[in-house]
Amino acid sequence: MDKFIKLALVLATLALGFAAAAPKQGGKLVYGRYADSLFLDPVLNDANVDIWILLNIYDTLLAPTLDGKGIKPNLAARYSLSRDGKTMTLVLRQGVKFSDGTPLTPQDVKFSLDRARDPNNGAWNSLLASIDSVGISGNNIVLTLKYPDPSLPAALATFNSAIMPQKQFMAMPGATDADKAKAFAEKPIGTGPFMLKEWKKGSSMTLVRNPYYWAKDENGIQLPYLDELRFEIVPDDNTRILKLQSGELDGAEFIPLSRVAELKANPNLNMVLFPSTEVDSVIMNNRPKLKDGSNNPLADQKVRQALNYATDKDAIIKIVTFGLAKPSKSYMSSSTPLYAPQNGYPYSLEKARALLKQAGYDKGFELSTMIVAGNADQTAIASALQQMWAPLGIKLRIDQFDAATNRAKYRANDFQMRVSKWTDDIADPSEITSYFAIYKNVESLHTGFQNKELEDLFDQSQREISEVKRAVLYQKIQKIYWDQAPILFLYEAPYPVALQKYVKGFVQIPLGNNIFVNTYLDK
Repeated sequence: MDKFIKLALVLATLALGFAAAAPKQGGKLVYGRYADSLFLDPVLNDANVDIWILLNIYDTLLAPTLDGKGIKPNLAARYSLSRDGKTMTLVLRQGVKFSDGTPLTPQDVKFSLDRARDPNNGAWNSLLASIDSVGISGNNIVLTLKYPDPSLPAALATFNSAIMPQKQFMAMPGATDADKAKAFAEKPIGTGPFMLKEWKKGSSMTLVRNPYYWAKDENGIQLPYLDELRFEIVPDDNTRILKLQSGELDGAEFIPLSRVAELKANPNLNMVLFPSTEVDSVIMNNRPKLKDGSNNPLADQKVRQALNYATDKDAIIKIVTFGLAKPSKSYMSSSTPLYAPQNGYPYSLEKARALLKQAGYDKGFELSTMIVAGNADQTAIASALQQMWAPLGIKLRIDQFDAATNRAKYRANDFQMRVSKWTDDIADPSEITSYFAIYKNVESLHTGFQNKELEDLFDQSQREISEVKRAVLYQKIQKIYWDQAPILFLYEAPYPVALQKYVKGFVQIPLGNNIFVNTYLDK
């Protein structure tokens, strides 16, 4: 055979292979969600059901990497920081348009950031508190800072910093920002890969391809690949799984961990456990007196340490998560930047007894913990603790309240212990640290815990722009918190998502965001 013909056949074969491997454009994906969104405004929302899908409609200047630990360019093609760390310059990407076809302008960016950092707007403005002013220089955005802020790049990649069109927002009816946001959120306009087509609240939400989306894949193919993304609201876990198994759904979130092994065995499904920032723990009231005036043994560090030693985390992981979680080694997850694992509190009733004796509680005492009534995981955790602590003479009372009452008592510091979970919203350790360990924020998750050395280290970390030096500070912070044991450290759990085998490219990043821009159907 002629060598040129052979070469042509080889090249044709390679081309076919590449074509087969290339993502396919078009099609509709139906995704089962456990609950509907509430409010599609990036600044004034406070619920994960909104937060975790907002970045499919809106864009931010920077974006989290898929591992949740880094930051990459997005609407800003690049950015730089001055040597003193007090000026950040972001160069806007050229040719970007909103989903209504209007061009993105520097004025839209200034408007959006000023709105997001307004202390009167929403719960997230503190993430941008270091910004003193937002300036425009040609196609550049210039942020003048009050002080160096190492968490600012991550904040600019967080949902509340999403860029909105100023004129369209201001044209909404209403006298206040909240009024305009309510109207705008019904028909949001962003630069993200999708735009809202239809929303039947409590039933379904349909997003369609944004024809003006700016991004292309590495092969130059216009993103997103999907024509349509439909969210079906299916609150019942069993029903959501049945719809997935029957092919009515292409994917489904919040798969109960008890069903993971079953779905992994299904040849038609891809059962994925995405790394997450979820940490499950038991919050302990560290105050000497409880709300009712009674003495609180948990005010003693040795008692809190003893309870950590007396808790068989591996057993709880097996009972509650069917072995799919891993023991906590810090108050933050291993997916959080600057995570520094500690040595742990290995299960040891002997160490627990010794600590309780030193604290003067060797004869036992009574404790109480709040759980949400009907929550199977919380019930299992509390019941396990009851049994594990009984040999030490500790009697644990389980108080069940509806979610609203549980939350109200917690916020009023009217509790002794509370089963709890957390997920990060920002790709930086400052958020979880400020909530868990800094008293002035929310009284350290309402535990009342306060440690001056830790808070001084945190203040330093908030202005230290050297990543290496900042990592050292966070190692010390995590060590202090671990030794003080203001909470009962349990485990970190994954995000369980089940997809049909033909669904490719979907990612739920550790921050919880569902990323559909690279998703396609390989049927």
